[in-house]
Amino acid sequence: MLITASPDVKASEITPRGVYEARRQFLKAAAALAFAPGAAVARQALSTKPGPYSTMEKATPPDLVMSYCNFYEFGTDKEDPSRYAPKMLRTRPWTVQVDGAVKNPRTFGVDELLKLAPLEDRVYRLRCVEGWSAVVPWVGFPLAELVKRVEPTGSAKFVEFVTLADPKQMPGLRAPVIDWPYAEGLRLDEAMHPLTLLTFGMYGEILPEQNGAPVRVVVPWKYGFKSAKSLVRIRFVERQPATAWQKANPDEYGFYSNVNPERDHPRWSQKTERRLGTDGLFARRRPTLMFNGYAEQVASLYTGMDLMKQF
Repeated sequence: MLITASPDVKASEITPRGVYEARRQFLKAAAALAFAPGAAVARQALSTKPGPYSTMEKATPPDLVMSYCNFYEFGTDKEDPSRYAPKMLRTRPWTVQVDGAVKNPRTFGVDELLKLAPLEDRVYRLRCVEGWSAVVPWVGFPLAELVKRVEPTGSAKFVEFVTLADPKQMPGLRAPVIDWPYAEGLRLDEAMHPLTLLTFGMYGEILPEQNGAPVRVVVPWKYGFKSAKSLVRIRFVERQPATAWQKANPDEYGFYSNVNPERDHPRWSQKTERRLGTDGLFARRRPTLMFNGYAEQVASLYTGMDLMKQF
């Protein structure tokens, strides 16, 4: 299929953004941790800077994004993550193992990760496979900063992300929804793209537990389930890794999972979407944009691919 930049998303609308409105709240929240176990958050927050590629669209109200979300480790109901995660998920101490086909395998404490690069404000569109969307201001830095430090070898072609699976903290693990732990993956060039964000905060504050604390990946041109939460391992591999939803139902969920309005889910259309907090239940649904509106930035990654088959 021919891919072109979305006609209703101009290059001028994806520009370096000034300090996001809630940044002061992020600094205030981070400063409150100055004498807590996560003190590195406070120190690093002082170097946040406006991030490139931010959309100028109005952000979705934070209470909606923090209360209506998928995190099946805490239950399949949209309200389960906000109901259970803040009370049950322990985010300190926390380590992320980075290994596989790399020259410098390491296990990072989350506070060590925060020191790797200056944090940026990034306002990204989020499109969920169920048909709803949001605009979320994230705080993080490009995943490429971490990738460069561990130096993938020539055999590394893909990156696998593995999330926490602790039955003591995560009641949803009792249900065999998928093959736990939750795992996702990207091609190495996708992981190195400057849009791909290693994320520690949102709405100018520390990342809430229900949204993937203390560290997650955000890939804005793909459906939301590709942005793995509460990471404990990042592994560089030669072959395409098996991902959670692809293993559970390969006819419905492919490895790439790019937002593609022409490639319907078997049970519903992906041509339109409803924006949380903006498009009411009876409002006209808005058209879904190819690559979630980021075609100008990422379409070249998929030159020559049939995105109806390699979905």
